[in-house]
Amino acid sequence: MQAVKAKITRALPVESTVATCDNSGAKVLKIFSVKRMKTRKGRISAAGVGDLVMASVKRGKPEMRKQVVFAVIVRQKKEYRRPDGTRIKFEDNAAVVCKDEKGNPKGTMIKGPIAKEVCERWPAIAKIASIIV
Repeated sequence: MQAVKAKITRALPVESTVATCDNSGAKVLKIFSVKRMKTRKGRISAAGVGDLVMASVKRGKPEMRKQVVFAVIVRQKKEYRRPDGTRIKFEDNAAVVCKDEKGNPKGTMIKGPIAKEVCERWPAIAKIASIIV
């Protein structure tokens, strides 16, 4: 996993729900932890584009429901700034369910666009992405 060059605003705090954009069987995830994030004591941790989170499956196939999974955030509604000065935002919040902490996706295809910052950090997700913005 590499560092992201963009100044990403972390817009998805713990306890927020996120839709999935892959064919893993999960539909809605609830974030309960952000991996590799250090904050001040008492501060609620939040995730942004490219972050690895731990989430529980709230809606989806019966065998997937109530499971704890790793996921990578690939889209967020809140705009963030890229190093060249442009700002980018998406029309929804979305995540991709992963098998493990290394970011290997559980599904075989991703619906909709994903951010360029995710592709730099997670090459396995970039392989199955159809549109990169």
